[in-house]
Amino acid sequence: MTEKVQNLITRSITGVLFVAIMVTGFLHHLAMVFLFALITGMTIWEFTGLVNNRENVTVNRMISTVAGVYLFMAIAGINSGIIQTNAVFVPYLLTLVYLFISSLYTKYKDPVNDWAYTMLSQMYIALPLSMINVLAFRQTPDGTTHFYFLLPLSIFIFLWVNDSGAYCSGSLFGKHKLFPRISPGKTWEGSIGGGILVLLAAFLIWFLESKGDNYSNLNLVEWLGLGLTVVFFGTWGDLVESLFKRTLGIKDSGNLLPGHGGMLDRFDSSLMAIPAAVIYLYTITLI
Repeated sequence: MTEKVQNLITRSITGVLFVAIMVTGFLHHLAMVFLFALITGMTIWEFTGLVNNRENVTVNRMISTVAGVYLFMAIAGINSGIIQTNAVFVPYLLTLVYLFISSLYTKYKDPVNDWAYTMLSQMYIALPLSMINVLAFRQTPDGTTHFYFLLPLSIFIFLWVNDSGAYCSGSLFGKHKLFPRISPGKTWEGSIGGGILVLLAAFLIWFLESKGDNYSNLNLVEWLGLGLTVVFFGTWGDLVESLFKRTLGIKDSGNLLPGHGGMLDRFDSSLMAIPAAVIYLYTITLI
């Protein structure tokens, strides 16, 4: 068996297990909260480890990771209705204040760089992943909060379909580079093919949802719009992480997931797609 075939098998097994874990995690609200709190912590830990390898950068990995997970849990508590007061964010704010003030005493060479990367871990990873709670917990007209797995799960379905469609279309028809400076492998043909498949997936989700309880309150056009939103911002998310890795001079963010790299490699698209989906849903509500 050649090394290429072995890599393909490893990648396939990892991919199937990853999808199974993700789908299972969305079947119960506590499972989803625990899963994404874990993902948030592992991704921040990986990110801070990478930036700490840069010259004159020293980020407090433990406190940054704990702060990010706490932010996720606080937003989960507020959106699920378990927590009724915004005072839950006070410990998080105190942690951020501490991370700034502590630099006065550590005497590291470039504290501004440390602050920048510390806050980037929160703004780039913790906050976007926390927005999955906004998608998952929906309020009915009577004010009751329901956990609705389909909306947050659909974001990942769209991302997976887009990746698979883009890979297949790009392999078969790809000629025109999408963003050669950042990601030479991506093509316009692949992106268009992935987008078309996502529209088909959005139609299928709308059709299945229309047969049951429509907690999303989205019609067909709105589902198609959500799918396109995920396609555009998921692609940008992928490119942003590619730019990050090029800046650091690395190929993969880690090796935790055999054949798929690290946590950032696996969730890069969702870091842009999730908040974009939240903005999209709030926008169509206001229209």
